[in-house]
Amino acid sequence: MSFDEARDPFAAVVDGARPARLAELGATGPVHRMVLHTGVPAWVVTGYAEGRAVLSDPRIVRGGPSNGPYTQERPRLSAAINSHMLVADPPDHSRLRTLVSMAFTRRRIELLEPRVEELCRELLDDLEDRFIRDGEADLITAFAEPLSLSVILEMLGIAARDREALRGWCEVLAAGRLVDVDAFTEAAGHMLDFLHDLLSEKRARPAADLLSALIHAHDGEDRLTDDELTSMVYLLIHAGHETTMSLIANGTRALLLHPEQWTAMRTEPGLDVKAVEEALRFDSPVQIPVPGIAAEDLEIGDTAVSQGDVVVVSLMGANRDPRRFAGPDVFDTSRGRDGQTGATGHMSFGHGIHHCLGAPLARMEGRIALGMLARRFPDLELAGPASSLRRVPSLLLNRLETLPVRRSEP
Repeated sequence: MSFDEARDPFAAVVDGARPARLAELGATGPVHRMVLHTGVPAWVVTGYAEGRAVLSDPRIVRGGPSNGPYTQERPRLSAAINSHMLVADPPDHSRLRTLVSMAFTRRRIELLEPRVEELCRELLDDLEDRFIRDGEADLITAFAEPLSLSVILEMLGIAARDREALRGWCEVLAAGRLVDVDAFTEAAGHMLDFLHDLLSEKRARPAADLLSALIHAHDGEDRLTDDELTSMVYLLIHAGHETTMSLIANGTRALLLHPEQWTAMRTEPGLDVKAVEEALRFDSPVQIPVPGIAAEDLEIGDTAVSQGDVVVVSLMGANRDPRRFAGPDVFDTSRGRDGQTGATGHMSFGHGIHHCLGAPLARMEGRIALGMLARRFPDLELAGPASSLRRVPSLLLNRLETLPVRRSEP
């Protein structure tokens, strides 16, 4: 079996190509044998029911810190950035989630709302200046990225001056084997040097921030180790801004392509909440969760999977499964909260024990950002055809390269 770019939705970069390829795959069944563009043979699950079953099946494991790029070549670096919840299995996962949940509380997120609104106002002022000066702007670099990155860094207690360096290191590390081992090693080394200095500073002078809370979180005598701390902070910085940035950008793109729904955002109470959920379903910021490994022979649907096989769930495929969602390729904010057409909704935050701990933060930021953007710029439009947009090559993320926008002429 060899890599077939024509069938691989993860390799697609033209806007709209990923869901189109997933629909083609889904029409042939819910489970598919493929070689990913990373060179790994895997079972790709595109069915909604089958995906939920995989993500809640204890026989499909994450494998720990070794389930990451360049683990054989750089085992020490891998342990320092991959010892987090997303790759852990019980009982390690239960222990890590308990400790992190003590610091990453819903109350901490709720207290951030006024600051998120303030940051949005400042960035929207800057965006208006860009429109006056240049006529158009990239919504990602001008609004979605600085908002999401600023929020998670402030939450952690990291200075704004470090934002650009951290963004660059995260971008390389997130690419994994799509960059060479030397580039990966260099970025990981810089990131870890920074995090170790930061942890030392927070231990000496703790503050009312998430990083200080993570350092001091404990369950009896149990605390996070140094590798677990650096891994969790890396994960929070990366996942905390990349996914929310893409939620805002993908949601804006979908709304602008449906002008009647963009107009309704300004007048219909609660539509910002519904728009976030439908954006998550329709154009998920995450393509797949961390791949799983079959710990024993098992079946996914009617497909036999052997022990040791890699299994990945296409969240985008599941979210557009016509057996679960009526008119899955239609962006429709009237589907209701959580994108529901039945008892359960979309799977963009995963399912089971690995359901995203940061989901309330992403929902809050997305709701505020999309609502304030629609009210501030009711005349916003794409500054070019949607067919000109491109996605960043990635197995895990579903990110637009740019989102050029402008104000329509009266």
